[in-house]
Amino acid sequence: MASPPTLPISGHQSATGAPSQPPIATPAFRAFLSRLTSSVRQGFSQRRPWSELVDRSSFARPLNLSEAYSRIRKNFSYFRVNYITLLTLVLAFSLLSHPFSLLTLLALLAAWSFLYIFRPSDQPLVIRGRTFSDFETLVGLGVLTVIVVFLTSVGSLLISASMIGFSIVCIHGAFRLPEDLFLDDQEPANGGFLSFLGGAATAASAAGPAIAARV
Repeated sequence: MASPPTLPISGHQSATGAPSQPPIATPAFRAFLSRLTSSVRQGFSQRRPWSELVDRSSFARPLNLSEAYSRIRKNFSYFRVNYITLLTLVLAFSLLSHPFSLLTLLALLAAWSFLYIFRPSDQPLVIRGRTFSDFETLVGLGVLTVIVVFLTSVGSLLISASMIGFSIVCIHGAFRLPEDLFLDDQEPANGGFLSFLGGAATAASAAGPAIAARV
């Protein structure tokens, strides 16, 4: 009896026989998303009530710059998640009101993500038949970033939006009386959104040899 025909197997395989993995599905990308999601959830869990942020009875004019600076420090320690959310909203509103700058910035982030950060090191970048090394890719993306940030409206938009958000935070922190705020002493100083920086630094130090080998 004749043996059944062999079914074709779809998908490209590497030289070692293992199927190639697209950049979007790499373990580094999944770990980054998991870490980011966990950090955002933890940060929002420490957010203070917005009604407490805008309580009119808690506002008063500072007597001098020293008192204003002290209020800003105490209020930032207490409302840091709210302040970071406010800065993010100002940046988002500025970008949404300028669609061209938003699309340009998203294209730049996508270029970094797919062409360098999450691209497997064993898959060289090939554009129109020419193979680019990791160093050439890094230099090209760096030049593209400088052009986008400093020679287009993206850079000025980000700087102006950041200055507006920072000014709002400083004004609120200077006029908000911190006497009725009770910050938990046992709360970690590096909690919330800021904890992601520590995790990112640890991941970066662990991935240092691999990045150095690519360059």
